[in-house]
Amino acid sequence: MRIAILAAALFAAANATAADNPWHAKARGLLKEAVAIPTVAGRGKVPELAQHLAAQYKAAGWADGDVRVMPYDATPENKTAALIVRWPAAGATSAKPILLLAHMDVVEAHAEDWSMDPFTMVEKDGYFYGRGTSDDKMGVVAVTTALLQLKAQGFKPRRDIVVLFTGDEETTGRGAVLGATEWRPLLDAEYGLNADGGGGGFSADKRPIGFTFQTAEKTYADYTFTTHNAGGHSSKPRPDNAIYELSAALNRLGAYRFEPALNATTRAYFSERQKGEQGALGDAMRAWLKNPADGAAADAIEADAGEVGLTRTRCVATMLAGGHAPNALPQTAKATVNCRILPGVSPDAIRDELQRIAGGKVEVARLDAYKTSLDSPLRDDVLQAYAKSVHTRFPGAPVIPEMSTGASDARPFRENGIPIYGVDGSWGIVPDDVRAHGRDERLPVKALDDDVDHWVRMLKSLAG
Repeated sequence: MRIAILAAALFAAANATAADNPWHAKARGLLKEAVAIPTVAGRGKVPELAQHLAAQYKAAGWADGDVRVMPYDATPENKTAALIVRWPAAGATSAKPILLLAHMDVVEAHAEDWSMDPFTMVEKDGYFYGRGTSDDKMGVVAVTTALLQLKAQGFKPRRDIVVLFTGDEETTGRGAVLGATEWRPLLDAEYGLNADGGGGGFSADKRPIGFTFQTAEKTYADYTFTTHNAGGHSSKPRPDNAIYELSAALNRLGAYRFEPALNATTRAYFSERQKGEQGALGDAMRAWLKNPADGAAADAIEADAGEVGLTRTRCVATMLAGGHAPNALPQTAKATVNCRILPGVSPDAIRDELQRIAGGKVEVARLDAYKTSLDSPLRDDVLQAYAKSVHTRFPGAPVIPEMSTGASDARPFRENGIPIYGVDGSWGIVPDDVRAHGRDERLPVKALDDDVDHWVRMLKSLAG
């Protein structure tokens, strides 16, 4: 899942159009083809896209044995596939591979909800419209095009480069789990670069606040709050009511704030952010860095729309159900609570904390078995390669480590000892126009070109 934020005004001076650069044109063609394949859960189309991409690599000179389409079941009802591509080093090497991550699946989109067909890419007013243009077929296409370009230009990697495109990141994430465990012999990299994380950061008034280098993400976890009651006839209300008890527990949750905490990533992030942030928000950042136990300072940071979720675990009610008839007292009421938990904190510990918040009349249970997310060490060579690429386009712009509040395929690799770094290069989406998962999803045309060039620079720096 991607949140890449950048002010469109910075892109008035384009480096090259598709007409000038055949690889930009190639990327646009691939993106159009990818959008046309509706790789949503339940439609069974991800293997088709995987095969289509596999054919691109083979046609460009990859050996059949180095291109693998890996069918698997995300769930019993959802058969999908991953694509694994290996580019062997040009000579003997002791260095372990670099892993490149992106995902082929997209969130469902219905034509009646859009102003156009979501699975037909349209170029209009400087944008590509279509489901997956920003999340994450753009990443798949940019990585693929960059590799095809490097291959055609005679690039000789000094270490293996391994690609993993998964087919269920938007749902169960099983492909990434398989990649980090069962498929580990095919993907045993020193570290990975994730096309679905990182990016440019700008404030609401378009002031640049930096380009983010994602080294951590929160743990995704779902819980239920359930209340039970004997019920009865609605004409005879009773003092205990399952819906009211659930409502009271959710009100307590809404007012609750988990303990704030800094980790290596967020300390580095706020240390850089506070340098250019004046006023009350900057003061709060400086106060919290000085004293991480300063809950008031953390609360002030959380109150800013751009910083929500960065100081602590956050949990929110997302779904609600209750009762069985309009003329009967409810026997059961249930809410789904979604949590995004700080790296290193156990989802089971959060369940226990939620139980204390909800109280004894509410049953709190976990809905998943996701493990605790971990952060990646701040690796200097990868950070410098990313910063160098950013500065090619934006000289002197700050590059800041980031903890994502959302989840991606990086989590199981980090859990299994492979550090992952989010290094998205699709710079061009402004804060009030993030449409991933939404209506009329779109990507600035220039952002795709930038992303292809960015991946070429990154791979030359790290594998050349």
